[in-house]
This record gives sequence, C-alpha cells and structure tokens, in this order.
Amino acid sequence: MSQGDPDNLPYFNPSEERRVCFITGGNSGIGYYTVLHLYLHGYIVYLGGRSRTRVETAIKSIKEEAISRRSKFSSKQLNGRFLGDLKFLEIDLLNLQSVNKAAIEFKSREKQLHVIINNAGVMAQPYSKTMDNFEIQLQVNYVSHFLLTNKLLPLLEANDTITPRVVYLSSIGHWLCPIPVELGTQFDYRPNIIFTWFRYGLAKTAGIQFMKSLARSHPTILCFAVHPGFVMNTNLFSHFTRLPLIGFMFWVFFQIFGYIFGVSNEQGSYSTLKCVLSEELTLENDNGKYFATLGVESEPSYVARSISHGDQNWAWTVAELNKRGYSLN
Repeated sequence: MSQGDPDNLPYFNPSEERRVCFITGGNSGIGYYTVLHLYLHGYIVYLGGRSRTRVETAIKSIKEEAISRRSKFSSKQLNGRFLGDLKFLEIDLLNLQSVNKAAIEFKSREKQLHVIINNAGVMAQPYSKTMDNFEIQLQVNYVSHFLLTNKLLPLLEANDTITPRVVYLSSIGHWLCPIPVELGTQFDYRPNIIFTWFRYGLAKTAGIQFMKSLARSHPTILCFAVHPGFVMNTNLFSHFTRLPLIGFMFWVFFQIFGYIFGVSNEQGSYSTLKCVLSEELTLENDNGKYFATLGVESEPSYVARSISHGDQNWAWTVAELNKRGYSLN
C-alpha cells in the first residue's frame, strides 16, 4: 500500500447507504481516477462535462477498469465492497448559464447531495474572456465552481445522517499570487508566457479562500482545498507544448521535471479521495483545511489564508454574479 492509498478508506453499500457525488472534469486526468475509486467505494457519481460522448466513453472505461481491479480482490474483500453508479450531467464551465442549468437539472434528479468535487480546471491559457466577461482561468477554475456549489448548497444541507463535503482542487501554483489582488485584476500584459501564471495563481488562491469562507458561513459542511501534487501527464500543459519553436523545450522540461518530482494521475487523486472518504476528518478539527500531495495536511500561502481578503473576494464574486442575473439568495 502506498501512502494515501484509498484502499485504506471506508467502503459503502449503495443499497443500504446511498451516497451521491457531483464532480466536474471527472472524465480525464486526476478526475478519472477520483471517479474510479469513488465508484469502487460504492458512490453514485455524476460526472459533469461538456461532451456527452467523451464522458460516456470515460464511464465505459472506468467500469471496465473497476471490473479488472475487482477480479484481483479476495472473496472476503468482495463481500464488503460494492460498486456504485456513474451518470453523465452536462455542464460547461465556460458558460454560467450552463452551470446554472446543470444545478437545476441535478436538483430534479436528486433530493440529497453528499459530496461536490470542484475538480475541473484550465492552466496557463492565453488572455481571453468568456461569454460571461470573466477572464477564462478565473471563470473555469473559480467563478463557475462558486456558482455551482452555492446553487447546490440546499441539497448538501438536506443531509440528516452524514456530514456533507465540498472539495476544491487547487494547486501549488496558488503561490504565484504573492500579494492580495482584487479578482477583477486581469493581468492582460505581455508577454503572456509570464502573466498567464499570475492569472492562474489568482484563480487558485480564490478557490482556497472560497473553501475557507464556506467552512465559516456553513459550519455543518466539511470544506477542503487540495493540491494533488506535480501531475505532469495531463493536458493542462498542452498550450505550452504546442507553442512554435519553444514548445518542444517546454515538453522536454515537463518530462524531466515530472520524472524527478511528479506523481501519477492516480496518485494525484489521493488527496481528494482522503477528503471525501476519510472518517477521521471532522467539522471540529479539520474544516477549511488544505491538503497537499497524497493527502498530507499542509498550509497554503499567506494570501490564501487571509480571512479579510477571502471575504472581499466572496463579496466581489456575489456582486459580479448578481450583475449577470445569478442570485445566490
């Protein structure tokens, strides 16, 4: 068993204790393995994604992988381990109307929600704005997840037997926002190869602050932010590796860095899985915490820990969503 291995975490029988999870970006990368393990642990998992074809292809692959892994279990293990279920739900984080529609659709299907995993993200994108007039990294990594989570809070709070949980997939890249910066700051400067990282750090910092603020405003919900580790074999770096002339240099650098410091996609899911499944984490002792690679408790940056800055960013986000017609009341 490697450190953080989810096999050490509790399993559930969905026919006796139905647990429901909504995850964004669960069809690839870290999200794929997060869904795989939750499925193996008996969870009903809704995979939110833009493409039905891609998500349903991933669902088929996950189910096949689950069968393969279960074939290696002993009879004793199988007696206590049950498969959950996997479902597609359309959501496009680039479009707030789609996010709002997904929340409405989910409420029509389920009366309770036990876990939200705000997993999907983009990184190192050229400066651009979405149709909702947010910088692209800010909306995908933070604003859309803020709206989705708040819209589904009533279903989380409807739980009367277990403590619901919200997990936000952050990054060590949040340290690239070294000072408190207003979320409306665009960093639309040149060269993009530098300032794209400030925008990324700003968005990921906001996500950590969101979890800390949510833990204070809704103290019956366990909220966590996680850093999965240096997962290099994802499509997050595709923009840099496709750049003319220097793209190959970036590819070589990422390969070397990943070989020395990196973890696999599956290992990258362990922090999230600990925050979802561990019964040792409690409201009294752990709400709002930040966990790093393999589920090791850590501390985010000074800016990410700032209560006052987090409150400012929460107020800014609510105001901006209200301007666009998305009330959180």
